[in-house]
Amino acid sequence: MFNQEQVQILNQELDSNRVKSRSKGNINLSYLEGFDIIETANKIFGYGNWSYNIDKLDYLSTEQNQNQNFVIAYKAIVKVEVLNKEHNQSISRTDVGTGTGISKTQADAHEGATKEAVTDALKRAMRSFGNQFGLSLYDKSKTHHNSQQQNQNQQAYNQIANNTNQEHYHPPHNQQAQSQYQHQQDFSQLTNLGLTVMQQGEKLLVMGNNVFENKDAIKAHGFRWDGQNKTWYMQLRQAA
Repeated sequence: MFNQEQVQILNQELDSNRVKSRSKGNINLSYLEGFDIIETANKIFGYGNWSYNIDKLDYLSTEQNQNQNFVIAYKAIVKVEVLNKEHNQSISRTDVGTGTGISKTQADAHEGATKEAVTDALKRAMRSFGNQFGLSLYDKSKTHHNSQQQNQNQQAYNQIANNTNQEHYHPPHNQQAQSQYQHQQDFSQLTNLGLTVMQQGEKLLVMGNNVFENKDAIKAHGFRWDGQNKTWYMQLRQAA
């Protein structure tokens, strides 16, 4: 089914630089991003040699949180099919994923939830093809992401601070000691998006490489934009 070169790549150890981390409750989770999974499949299998279909997309529930935002959940079933180069053999994998969307409007919440559910199902289906698709992340004995996790917040801070685009975050002039907010589960939707909530004095700050791509979700959680310091913030007492 797979040629020698493909098998060799599939058997390689997962590059720790591809692994991302987020907090859920008191647990640190490691994962691969959706675009990374698709990019890896294109490189290993070839652009025309694999595909995926959404077999099922089910609406689960709608709630409203304390900020009167809509919280909508979906479940998706995705089937992945991989063909050999001659297209005379194929392997298929099917798995299920869930997604949650939070927004002031139901339309945006539905959109976020469906996209997240499909991406989650796709990643879970692809993991059966081995380490290059994140299978090793389910092995609790492996620690290939630990060194990255220790410096995750500082690296994100430095990368954003060095970005000269005025739309990106710049550290306040009156810097205070920062630490990761202890109750990350209060902002699980943000951490699922690869963002981190940091505590600085009496404020909470949202940090990450994609803060402006997810500004609607950040605003939905009650954070405000500080134009002077170029950061999203919330007073700690408001979070409490």
